[in-house]
Amino acid sequence: MTMPILYSLRQCPYAMRSRLAILHAGQIVILRDIDMKNKPEDMLSVSPKATVPVLVLGDGNVIDESIEVMVWALTQSDPRNLLYSHDKNQLPAMLELVRSNDVTFVGALQKYRAASRYHDDNKTEHRDTCCEWLMPIEQRLSQHAYIMGEQPSLVDYAILPFIRQFSRVDKKWYAQAPLPNLRAWLTKHYNDPTFSKVMVSYPKWKKDDKPVVFGDV
Repeated sequence: MTMPILYSLRQCPYAMRSRLAILHAGQIVILRDIDMKNKPEDMLSVSPKATVPVLVLGDGNVIDESIEVMVWALTQSDPRNLLYSHDKNQLPAMLELVRSNDVTFVGALQKYRAASRYHDDNKTEHRDTCCEWLMPIEQRLSQHAYIMGEQPSLVDYAILPFIRQFSRVDKKWYAQAPLPNLRAWLTKHYNDPTFSKVMVSYPKWKKDDKPVVFGDV
């Protein structure tokens, strides 16, 4: 069986969460960092949706939803218990919170980023919508170190890339926003060596390139 292949993109938050889970699971994949303006036929042939991440398993099966890549990786190995296996009710709750992030928060975040980029008068309105979603997260983080409890979980790494984006839209505002626990949480992740590994820049993949091995190496 051949090594799994992960089509990825360094700055894409969905691909970022996938790489985070692969590292935390101690998995090893062949990383292909792609150019979205010149998508490789190898990727398009296995996933017509044409967005990253795309994980091609050694047996030929394809996983092309980021949260499913995360669950796959952590199901293989979960040394930090990010799935909270001690409580079977936790995974459904985590997946529901991630779904809410992907639908509600990401939708508001995209509008906030666009409004900031184009100096739209609705910037504050969209930021406030983001904050409405973030306040329960802030409340959770006031009670324990991570979103689900005192130990990190799948949720922390699934929403981390999007909180990172949010923090960078208006850095001056974010620095004094009423989200102190969220800021501390984000800084803690930035200081984790795993995050640095995830953000390493690789050359864009070309078909005849030497394979780039990514993961617990």
